[in-house]
Amino acid sequence: MILSDLLYKIPLKSVAGKTDSEIKNIIFDSRKVENGSLFVAIGGTQVDGHNFIDTAIEKGASAILCEKLPEQLHESITYIQVENSARAMGFAASNFYGNPSSKLHLIGVTGTNGKTSTVTLLFGLFRRLGHRCGLLSTVQNQIEDEIIESTHTTPDSVEINRLLSEMLKKGATYCFMEVSSHSVVQERIAGLTFRGGIFTNITHDHLDFHGTFENYIKAKKGFFDQLPKTAFALVNTDDKNGKVMLQNTAARKETLSLNSIGTFKGKILANTLFGLEMDIDGKQVWFKLIGAFNAYNLLGVYGSAVLMGEDPDEVLTQLSGIKPPPGRFEQVVSENEIVGIVDYAHTPDALENVLKTINEIKEGNQKVITVVGCGGDRDKTKRPIMAKIATEMSDMVILTSDNPRTEDPNEILEQMQAGVSFANKKKTETIEDRRAAIQKAVSLAKPHDIILVAGKGHEDYQIIGKTKHHFDDREELRKAF
Repeated sequence: MILSDLLYKIPLKSVAGKTDSEIKNIIFDSRKVENGSLFVAIGGTQVDGHNFIDTAIEKGASAILCEKLPEQLHESITYIQVENSARAMGFAASNFYGNPSSKLHLIGVTGTNGKTSTVTLLFGLFRRLGHRCGLLSTVQNQIEDEIIESTHTTPDSVEINRLLSEMLKKGATYCFMEVSSHSVVQERIAGLTFRGGIFTNITHDHLDFHGTFENYIKAKKGFFDQLPKTAFALVNTDDKNGKVMLQNTAARKETLSLNSIGTFKGKILANTLFGLEMDIDGKQVWFKLIGAFNAYNLLGVYGSAVLMGEDPDEVLTQLSGIKPPPGRFEQVVSENEIVGIVDYAHTPDALENVLKTINEIKEGNQKVITVVGCGGDRDKTKRPIMAKIATEMSDMVILTSDNPRTEDPNEILEQMQAGVSFANKKKTETIEDRRAAIQKAVSLAKPHDIILVAGKGHEDYQIIGKTKHHFDDREELRKAF
């Protein structure tokens, strides 16, 4: 593509050099630059791309997009100076791939919990409704039946537009995408045209990145601030920050609620280990998903589908047949009927929601045994809170490792232990090895007891240091059973 066409809609501070050259690709990692690349220098928290401009030129870059011009400019190179390189890259990537988001029904889902479940349910629902679809999620990226490995909640803007372009080539008309707070702040969604946005909830998480809860809320709100007036903004108003998301959006404002008035109103009629019975807009429906948190996810999916013109009755019929996403309240049951539940709950609110659901649906003398840890190199403030919730809402708790990364797992566990009250210490064990912790939980369980293994869900790896080792909570439960 011609460089001048790539720069469409990008506010430019200055341009030095010709803009009629052919650009073969857009690269922000200097190690991947080749002849004819547009190299985008992005100022990161750990590495500043501006320090690698010379390296990119040596490797064949023909144009540089940057915020700070180098002191010495090469005559044969075009330099484009902008206010925000990451944001400009989003628009350039969109232009490079022919603005694919404007040709799809692109729906973004943001919130602390429920993003993956919501986009996965939407993907499954719209396929059942006869549409060709794409999915961008934490678990995986997918185009119809083709699964593409996912490495971030939201990929970089070049990769997003490449995937959206592939979806179009394969006949997709809808794409459902998780929008993380990181992606909003890092401008990974810049240049995308969304047809709708969904807000699930917001609770304590990612303060290691955002610094304060106010900044975290502001990041989530930033997604809705970017929505055009042609889109809808559907928010959960049972969360006190739901209406905050709508304050400055140009999109059509819609709401959902289980507890008050909303555009879409739901009520839980029955909550069991086998599913949910709900009243949605006056219709009674049985779903295969479990728990109040999933009631919100289902209501958000239903509301979004109706807002996109689907028949309400058909939506509910198809939704009732969908199974929960992998690693979200996924059950593994032993021969003597010990119930294992694997869930991705890795925030205080998510853990509380899962344990609340388990305690609501357990019967008789069933005991709840929880295995839980906290990831390394992530928000440290939630560690004692997670342990406090687990010990207060379980009969027995085993604190263990969960992707310690470059931190000492024992230090993480000590920080978790600080949240355990004196009264709850006697029912709490600490076993660093996650496999041994799961085995211990199984050895403690009796028939019909419930073991919750929380934190990793769908993940099939354990990150120790900087190395990924194969580890799957579901496999480990089955082996222990």
